[in-house]
Amino acid sequence: MKTVLYPEHLKLKAKIVDFHGWDMPIQYSNIIEEHTAVRKKVGLFDLSHMGRIWVRGKDRKTWLDRILTVDIPKMAPGRARYTFLLTDRGTVIDDLLAYEDADHDASFLVVNASNREKNLEWMQKQVGGARIKIEDETTATALVAVQGPKSIEAVKLALDADPSTLKYYTFGRFPILGTKDVMVSRTGYTGEDGFEIFVPNGLAAKIWTALLKVAKKTGLKPVGLGARDTLRTEAGMPLYGQEIDDQTTPLEAGLDFAVALDKGAFIGRESLLSQKAAGPPKRLVGFKMEGRRISRQGMDVYAAGEKAGVVTSGTFSPSLDASIGMAHVKPEHSAVGTALEIDVRGKREPAKTVPLPFYKRAR
Repeated sequence: MKTVLYPEHLKLKAKIVDFHGWDMPIQYSNIIEEHTAVRKKVGLFDLSHMGRIWVRGKDRKTWLDRILTVDIPKMAPGRARYTFLLTDRGTVIDDLLAYEDADHDASFLVVNASNREKNLEWMQKQVGGARIKIEDETTATALVAVQGPKSIEAVKLALDADPSTLKYYTFGRFPILGTKDVMVSRTGYTGEDGFEIFVPNGLAAKIWTALLKVAKKTGLKPVGLGARDTLRTEAGMPLYGQEIDDQTTPLEAGLDFAVALDKGAFIGRESLLSQKAAGPPKRLVGFKMEGRRISRQGMDVYAAGEKAGVVTSGTFSPSLDASIGMAHVKPEHSAVGTALEIDVRGKREPAKTVPLPFYKRAR
């Protein structure tokens, strides 16, 4: 599949790869240059492959409260929350953002591209007698993200809109390029301040082009999935299929903040309560390699002479000028400062556990 912005990526001579069935730009120039642009100035992303689903109807809040892990009825209008769909075992079907759009009496979900169809099928099976309607608008809309310390400046200059009024993890609607009520959220997957803009397909190229036109004034660069991965790893943000999956619970991944165990019944709650009482059998840790070799997903982790776990993500960090990674390890090897060894292609390389996230932006 191709996003509506695919022709724009070709114009920029982006390197295109298959990403869960979507033809997406992995990079435009080079990953370090794009990564640095987001950390120091501002980056522009096409995220239109992400799933965009509306839930409407009289029972939407109570129904969503049963299938999601945060307290949906308590969400304030205009708020966005990170949350999960779980199996009965408490493992992760998907991680997503839920938006409370009270003005339109609707909930909006942004899900992973790799899981959209699976999620929709699973959600439909959970409807039962609930008075709701599930609407998948992924192919009819686009998602453009602007991320970095100059993101407010870029949006103001390019789109004549001021999103600075939004607080972190809230959203609003703005008139942009002649279109009323364009949904903009102050969210992102980079560890930087920034915005995600949800638009009809017909407006996407106009917004993309307008933002590129302010590149000289703001230092804006288009950014591909390669730098998006290094940015989210530095920020300690999980990726589905790596830090979390249907064999891993949010508690094992250190994502307790997105699970309201005290809110009442939801799918997977009983399993999570049992795991919390017993203690998770594995924990997600961050680690820094002592040398320059880079770890990768699936590499074995050793501690105190025994197999201790497995790498979930590994990369070179441009911000830290170091090789970093995340791993699931046995709880007894999860304390900060624990000496590890990572089996990098047959050679065990020394590493040490460090706090997550690796990088925090200045506030």
